[in-house]
Amino acid sequence: MAVYDVIVVGGGHAGIEAAWAAAQAGARVGLVTSNPERIGLMPCNPAVGGPGKSQLVAEIVALGGLMGRLADATAIHTRVLNRSKGPAVQSLRVQVDRDAYALGAQRVLLAHPGIESVRAEVAALWLEGGQLRGVRTVDGRTLAAQAVVVASGTFLSGVVWYGRQSRPAGRQGEPPARFLSQSLREAGHTLLRFKTGTPPRIQADSVDYAALETVPADDPPGTFTGQPGPHATARPTWQTRTTEATHRLIQENLHLSPLYGGDIEGVGPRYCPSIEDKVVRFADKETHLLFVEPDGLETSELYLQGFSSSLPPELQERMVRSLPGFERAVIQRYAYAVEYDAVRSTELTPGLQSRKLPGLFTAGQLNGTSGYEEAAAQGLLAGLNAARYAMGLEEAVLPRDSGYIGVMVDDLVHRGTDEPYRMMTSRVELRLLCRADNADERLAERAVAWGLQPAERLEAVRQKYARVEAELKRLGAVRLEGVSAAHYLRRPEVGYADVVEKIGAGDLRGEEEAQQVEIRAKYAGYIDRQLKLRERLAELDAYQIPESLAYATVPSLSREAVEKLSRVRPRTVAEASRVPGIRDSDLTALLIHLTKVPA
Repeated sequence: MAVYDVIVVGGGHAGIEAAWAAAQAGARVGLVTSNPERIGLMPCNPAVGGPGKSQLVAEIVALGGLMGRLADATAIHTRVLNRSKGPAVQSLRVQVDRDAYALGAQRVLLAHPGIESVRAEVAALWLEGGQLRGVRTVDGRTLAAQAVVVASGTFLSGVVWYGRQSRPAGRQGEPPARFLSQSLREAGHTLLRFKTGTPPRIQADSVDYAALETVPADDPPGTFTGQPGPHATARPTWQTRTTEATHRLIQENLHLSPLYGGDIEGVGPRYCPSIEDKVVRFADKETHLLFVEPDGLETSELYLQGFSSSLPPELQERMVRSLPGFERAVIQRYAYAVEYDAVRSTELTPGLQSRKLPGLFTAGQLNGTSGYEEAAAQGLLAGLNAARYAMGLEEAVLPRDSGYIGVMVDDLVHRGTDEPYRMMTSRVELRLLCRADNADERLAERAVAWGLQPAERLEAVRQKYARVEAELKRLGAVRLEGVSAAHYLRRPEVGYADVVEKIGAGDLRGEEEAQQVEIRAKYAGYIDRQLKLRERLAELDAYQIPESLAYATVPSLSREAVEKLSRVRPRTVAEASRVPGIRDSDLTALLIHLTKVPA
């Protein structure tokens, strides 16, 4: 019988980061997948980052994860989005070579001495006396571990739809995880049914690029790690739009959609809808923008972002050919929708451990999220905590004010989600303090303390920001046109380079540190406001709620609050305030009770 500290089930983005984080933290990891050659596969758009998502990737990098490193190494096109807006919402998006990314993930993971690849389908969690002991595989093997991370993506009881026709599958060409849902139910979990989809892949040489709008790559390229890959400016992307003919085809054939025909029970993503949903929900729009993106340097496929569909293949042919530039397009792989099981995320702790079964951790789409970046961030936290559980260490938690990962996990475990959750900048109250560019400052100390980064990394980060603060102090002391140089730098037309030209250079090292100085000077007033907001939010966090508190004994607490707080078990009054349905009167009753009863 194989014995591990941690077993990770699934080799997608969540599974990759979970296995890596657990191994980096010192655990012996068994990475269980039905096919190790599919580790790191990108079934949807091979792109990393974008609004709300690049901030997650920056935090993954700061915590020692792999996603940003792999994306930079395999980039074929990079672009900073929202460049005309403030730094809080500027977001890097990196188009990667799909096959190179997967191969890179496999090489890095399987070269780690603490990770062993296990080819198998997990049939069930292995329990003895109500305690988790590991997993059992379909072929009869027993794999022992003190902790298990399930990162099954869309495979859990997965069903794919092409029109009104369906078949069991986790994604195109791959079988589903057939048995694990029942095991999770037996452990006490409530399962939800969600759906997502993917667009058709188009044969690259069948497209008329002259009819498309070209979107060149940034040059120099943006990066997540500061180390651009060799092909980061190798490919452009393009844009096209739907037409009146496209919309008419969809409207006349909605009865062929499994969603509108009532066949699909799963709830789809609000912020990444199918083209059918767009045409129906936004009937006033004459066209919808579509992005045409290459799958890699050597592949013959293009990804038609924004054209996700579950309509029948023969109709997809006509829909695609109604687009400008696609009149002779050949579809190499048809779009489809996929339904899958997800756990109710409020049944998890802030460290992504099951409240129903200690030692069980879940991550990614299984927790009700949508997107590679959301999955990877959860995988890192779940893998780290699985290793810590196996070692008898306390759970590692990223509080909400620490950044995007903290906000996402807090939303999931305290608010829950009834549709696939997508990270957005608007969800983050302190987004000016939690930018992508300062993720290292926010998270390096935790990363080193948790064993995810070497100690010298923290020292380098501290020295970097010491130089930044010293330069800001210098700018504050130098007068320029009647004001301090720091105040002069706040003018919209002035950049840090302009200031340096007038007063000389400080002791900074590279463009990254110069960017920090400029952001902190230009947005000083806004940053100060957010610091004060963080202090006010921290006041509620100071009120700890005992783990054993019987909410039914709290005077004046509503029946709904008793029910929801008993289920979620928030650790602080701040967390309780974010549980849906909790009113101000409930918080007042809770605060009064806590100030009277010793913790």
